[in-house]
Amino acid sequence: MIRLDSVTKGFRATAHSAPQMLLQNVSLTIPAGVSVGLLGSNGAGKSTLLDMIGGLVLPDRGRITQSGSVSWPMGFSGSLHGDMTGQQNTRFAARIYGVDSDALVDFVQGFAELGPHFNAPVRSYSAGMRARLAFGMSIGIPFDTYLVDEITAVGDTNFRQKSRSHLEARLERAGAIIVNHAAAELRNLCTAGMVLEGGTLTYFDQIDDAIAAYEAPIAA
Repeated sequence: MIRLDSVTKGFRATAHSAPQMLLQNVSLTIPAGVSVGLLGSNGAGKSTLLDMIGGLVLPDRGRITQSGSVSWPMGFSGSLHGDMTGQQNTRFAARIYGVDSDALVDFVQGFAELGPHFNAPVRSYSAGMRARLAFGMSIGIPFDTYLVDEITAVGDTNFRQKSRSHLEARLERAGAIIVNHAAAELRNLCTAGMVLEGGTLTYFDQIDDAIAAYEAPIAA
C-alpha cells in the first residue's frame, strides 16, 4: 500500500516565475498488489510523482508512506555511480536491498546485454546502456511495487519484448505504477488507473475508466 497524505509539489520554470503546482494537497491510497496505469498530459508531473514515491524527490508539503518494498523508477540511471563498473553498481544495489549479489550480477549481465562494457565504468556508457543496466538491476530484485516510466521504449524490438516479458512475470506477484501514453499497453498491464492533471490526482478502480477520464478533455 502507498499512501499520500496532503501532498503538495510545485516547481518554478525560472527563479522569478510563479510556481506550477504538480500536486496540490493530494490525499490518496494506492492498494497493495495492484498494477495502476498513471495518465496525464506532458508536464503534468507523472515522473515527479514516481520520483517522490520512489524516494528520489521530497514533497514540498505532506508525506508519502508505504508498506512493502518499492523499486526506484525503472530505467532511472541517476543513482548509478559513474566511476564504478556495471557489475560494481549491481553488487552495490544487491547489498542495499539484501539480495544475493552473485545471482543479481548473473541476471543483470545476461539481461542488459552490455557485453564487456558490464565491467567498464558506467561513465563510459551511452544513455541507452545506462537505462538497460538500471532496468536490469530493478527487475532483477523482487519488489512489492514496481515504478515504471515508459521504460519498455528502451532498446531495440527484441530488448523491448524481453523487458515486457520480465515485467509481466514480476506483476504476477507484485503491484506497479506504470506511466505509458499508449492506452492499449496500459490495458494489457494494468487493472486500475490514476489521472494526474492540474495538481489533482484521481484514482479509478478500472483502467478503462481512467483512460476515458483522461481522453474526455482531449475529445472535447
